[in-house]
Amino acid sequence: MSKLEAVLTPWAPRILSVLRIVTALLYMQHGTQKLLGFPEPARVMGELPPLMLTAGLLEAGGGALFAIGLFTRPVAFILCGMMAVAYFMVHGSREFFPINNGGDLAILFCFVYLYFVFAGGGAWSADNFIARKKNPT
Repeated sequence: MSKLEAVLTPWAPRILSVLRIVTALLYMQHGTQKLLGFPEPARVMGELPPLMLTAGLLEAGGGALFAIGLFTRPVAFILCGMMAVAYFMVHGSREFFPINNGGDLAILFCFVYLYFVFAGGGAWSADNFIARKKNPT
């Protein structure tokens, strides 16, 4: 193991938590914008159709759970699926290339959430805190 690896590797669980928190905060904006009009959308949305309301609830509520790292893996699984569906329903039908159809962010969120399904919430997560309380070492 190189010196650089020896210094950086112990930080990996903490940086995983930072990635989780930043991802969640960015994601939650999509939900709060749909549900609360905050931040103010570029165009007036009006009354939300049921599918958009569901998306807003998942983005805001799932994002909040993801931010604190509670039920990280199942929440990540649900949000990963939601982003895959959003890509194919909204973006993928417009054009093939994600950069042109506006779906690059949906794909990125989808795969970040997929990673968290397998990686868990990291060192600074409610899941980790609960696990340590149950099994102190």
